[in-house]
Amino acid sequence: MCPSEITDQTTPLTPAAATLENRPLIFALTGTLSLAVAMGIGRFAFTPLMPMMLHDQVLDLPSASWLASANYFGYLLGALLCSLQPTLWTKRGWSPLPSPPMVRAGLALTCLFTAMMAIDVPAAWPWLRFLAGVVTAVAFVFTSSWCLGHLSRLHAPAAGGIVYAGPGVGIAVSGLLASLMVQLEWHSRVGWLAFGLLATLMTALVWRAYSHPDAESALASTGKTTPSHSGSVSEKAALTIAYGFAGFGYIITATFLPVIARTALPGSTWPDLFWPMLGIGVAVGALIASRIPTRIDQRWLLVGCYLMQAVGIALSNWIPSLLGFAIGSILVGLPFTAITFFAMQVGRRLHPQAPSAIIGLLSASFGLCQIGGPPLAALLISRAPSTAVGFSWSLNVAALSLVVGAGIYFWMAKKFPDKLSASALKTR
Repeated sequence: MCPSEITDQTTPLTPAAATLENRPLIFALTGTLSLAVAMGIGRFAFTPLMPMMLHDQVLDLPSASWLASANYFGYLLGALLCSLQPTLWTKRGWSPLPSPPMVRAGLALTCLFTAMMAIDVPAAWPWLRFLAGVVTAVAFVFTSSWCLGHLSRLHAPAAGGIVYAGPGVGIAVSGLLASLMVQLEWHSRVGWLAFGLLATLMTALVWRAYSHPDAESALASTGKTTPSHSGSVSEKAALTIAYGFAGFGYIITATFLPVIARTALPGSTWPDLFWPMLGIGVAVGALIASRIPTRIDQRWLLVGCYLMQAVGIALSNWIPSLLGFAIGSILVGLPFTAITFFAMQVGRRLHPQAPSAIIGLLSASFGLCQIGGPPLAALLISRAPSTAVGFSWSLNVAALSLVVGAGIYFWMAKKFPDKLSASALKTR
């Protein structure tokens, strides 16, 4: 059922939900904490814990690559299910699944599967990471749909940048905690339990906020609907492909940054801090994105973001020094979720009749492309004269993919002049 088909039925709000009305910052911060759990911890806790697992000799580098890919396969499946769900439900005469219970389920299961990685059963770890990928995709898609929908309804679409600071917050906090754990010589099992507990506490903070219904329900109660404009198939296809290149471009750095830094800077105490640096960059970049005027064509912003991230990857690769890794981590982080924010906004403008479907499709493309990153790195490392050279080859390919993605957005902006301003996302 499309938003335009929703009848004028009011949806009663709980006291907790009613407090969110007309308060876009509260919606945005709810999304920030939700994505900090789902993405910053559920998806990326493995990155800072990988060196600990390697040190504990419970994992080797090839196994780590496939363990990461298991998570990305799960993310792909979850994103595909989210993309197909509105169509499948409509064919059966059902209403699409509402976002609040889906977000709650995704966050709760993210906490559970993260903590369960502490069990000393290596055969179960790929399945746990796979399931964590599924539920984090669900949490990401429905959190994005819920938050962006309400922010559009409240005429504050730019505040969505605050939502996408969430992964950076999660990455920075988990990275700093992992660095402390390394200094205290904790076992990686304790790290997984600590991250599971942290995710649970953060989930508890936002749980009541999801008593509030989807934006479409709020619009229905006032007799308003979302815009009916829809972009062409070629525009949607180009956006989907370009966003997929972002998934491949960032994933090798996002999976192996601490390991790459340790390989390049043996004996240094800095490698464990480059990951939280990247996370801080993510959060700052998302906040900067929230301040950019919505009248600017976001496809041009995406061109700049892709090129900035490509430079960051190349810099840490070509100048494998303390300064190179520090600046490179920041340049990779700054556009990290700004890319997601801008792409999701473009997607909503091209497919406003079913936002969760286009968000799910974009997430599926992203997930499909990122699956190839860790196996490619493992393959190149196995054929390179050294681990460092193998990582260097992998990062060069990643940077090139981002340049290609930037080229697609450049073509889109030239081929399809932006006739629908971001203000059209506001409730009319």
